[in-house]
Amino acid sequence: MSGKRAAGRAGAALLFLAGALAWQAALADGPRIGDPPEAENMRLVGHEPLQSRAAYQPTIHRQGGRWIAYIGHMGGTDEVPSPVNALNGQAEANGTSVVDVTDPARPRYLAHIPGQPGTYEGGGAQMTRVCDGSQLPRGDRDAVYLLRAVGGQGHEIWDVRAPETPRLVTRLGGNLRDTHKSFWECGTGIAYLVSGVPGWRVRRMTEIYDLSDPARPTKIRDFGLPGQEPGTQGPVPTELHGPISTGPEGNRVYFGYGTNTGGVLQIVDRGKLLQGPAEPTRENLLLPELGRLTMSSLNGAHTTFPMLGMPIAEFRNDAVGATRDIVMIVDEAIQNECREARQMVWFADVSVVARPMVISSWTVPEASGNFCSRGGRFGAHSSNESMAPIFYKKLAFIAFFNAGVRALDVRDPYHPREVGYFIPPVRPETDKRCVTVDGQPRCRTAVQTNNVETDERGYVYIVDRANTGLDILEVTGPARAIAEGR
Repeated sequence: MSGKRAAGRAGAALLFLAGALAWQAALADGPRIGDPPEAENMRLVGHEPLQSRAAYQPTIHRQGGRWIAYIGHMGGTDEVPSPVNALNGQAEANGTSVVDVTDPARPRYLAHIPGQPGTYEGGGAQMTRVCDGSQLPRGDRDAVYLLRAVGGQGHEIWDVRAPETPRLVTRLGGNLRDTHKSFWECGTGIAYLVSGVPGWRVRRMTEIYDLSDPARPTKIRDFGLPGQEPGTQGPVPTELHGPISTGPEGNRVYFGYGTNTGGVLQIVDRGKLLQGPAEPTRENLLLPELGRLTMSSLNGAHTTFPMLGMPIAEFRNDAVGATRDIVMIVDEAIQNECREARQMVWFADVSVVARPMVISSWTVPEASGNFCSRGGRFGAHSSNESMAPIFYKKLAFIAFFNAGVRALDVRDPYHPREVGYFIPPVRPETDKRCVTVDGQPRCRTAVQTNNVETDERGYVYIVDRANTGLDILEVTGPARAIAEGR
């Protein structure tokens, strides 16, 4: 071989090595502004920046011929505690964004309802639920009601029949220790409000209200795990994260306790909960409990999503158990750059309600995107909660922070499998996330897909904790075939 040819090959090898190293470095650092989204069987339909506000829970509601998204926000950042509302030019504490998503390719920002002043978890108005007045037993038939948590201090109900001009109806609390992910039964008006009533030993438990007439709320009782109630002694059980009720028809409430540690799924008889004695004694708190699943100290129970009466194809010829009651449990990652146990998705068989058991789990493989080194949180956070037929018991969507949203085929909950994902692009407004290394902050910019919801039309809505906004998606390919029952 000639020296010239050898030198040429050596130079090519060096160029290839340099390119490979550069690619690995870029992958380790994660996507940059201008890079395209990462996706499989999901595609971007529309985007709304949400005024660069850190987003938590979206609720998508059909109002006449319109579809409106009500999006709760956490507090502002140290750099921008109160972003400017472009609709009026005023700096406003993060609260609730109201967005018309009738045309998902062209979402229109309609209004911002300011929340509690404060930054990060200390401000904002994270939670949203919406009920039509025509559904509520004693509501104004023409109204549409938005229930939201306000910072950590209380709850509010707004009339949003004209979503461009929301009107305050009622305030609840005002002296609470914390609030979070409540649930509202539109058909009955019963609301399970995640609160921190003074005197209780945890910052999050449940206040149960009759909000069938939102202008005249009536408190029914306080509820929590025995050991959390005022005046008790001994260890304090894990605090509440949020409940989901099946209403009077299902007669069950599924409470999830814990964020990233000490998770508990509690299954409660709804009738006994609402009609039993209200005084929070140990006996009265235990009376409505039907079953409890105590999880590992490594994982929490952020979302407890019931999928009841699921036919399991594998068991269709079995004499017993061909149909199962399933609860999907989603933990919440809270530490940046994998500085905790992996927070995942768990499927529990609750068919024998007194003895629930975990039957499977699922996580995004970290190596598939070098997610621990991308910056920000990597791990599960929440699932969609819509029970509309388009996706229910077929596809579930999991917000996975810097790994975006993941679409799971849950038709066989004993063997869940991923059939699609979408990781939003990093945008100019995406905020940094930091860890401390050798006493110094190390910050990286990464998307943080925080919450996800779906609507009856089949659109998927994801919002971002790091100020990246709202993305509206649709499933394609095999994922679409599953949704359509093909």
